[in-house]
Amino acid sequence: MTRIVATIPVGPLACNCSIVLDEPTGEAVVIDPGDEAPKIVDALGRAGATAVFLLHTHAHFDHIGAAGGVQEATGAPVCLHPDDRFLYEKLPDQGRAFGFSFDPPPPVNRWIADGETFEFGESRIRALHTPGHSPGSTCFLLEGAAPALFSGDTLFRDSIGRTDLWGGSLETIEASIRGKLYSLPESLRVIPGHGPETTVGREMRGNPFVRPA
Repeated sequence: MTRIVATIPVGPLACNCSIVLDEPTGEAVVIDPGDEAPKIVDALGRAGATAVFLLHTHAHFDHIGAAGGVQEATGAPVCLHPDDRFLYEKLPDQGRAFGFSFDPPPPVNRWIADGETFEFGESRIRALHTPGHSPGSTCFLLEGAAPALFSGDTLFRDSIGRTDLWGGSLETIEASIRGKLYSLPESLRVIPGHGPETTVGREMRGNPFVRPA
């Protein structure tokens, strides 16, 4: 059985960091360790989970700020879409632009490709490249009996990700949402990068920013 152990708001921008556990093996993935590494590592320990992947939906500072601390504690590889490499490598500069201080992040261990899967124990997550909020923005689809979509800053409850930051594009994010996310089952649970959960169907029917084609 696969279980979402926790979705923890971390850092000053309350980035949702999620821990997904494969219960038979204790292997887990951590999605968007953006800040407060000790809190994330503590949650892993309380769940009896061993992190095997650190999956990043994109490389804005509030989603990658704790990559180094969590990797140091767990040894899990950092995974990111290559189109966000320029943002990842400029983490300290991003922080300064918003009044925060960050050390340079660790090297990315695995560059994510659209459609590839990450297996942990008996569970599997599939990457969906959904550019627009940033060039490398990626959603992660947890497959199996209790599926869920981790949408990063692409799709929120009643909103979408801003497109006025580095490499953002309104036209591109609209195409990503309509083409990839709104084609998923309407009942699918959606856990965004900030704020409360939603479902694909709820956003298709009521999101004021992107309506189905």
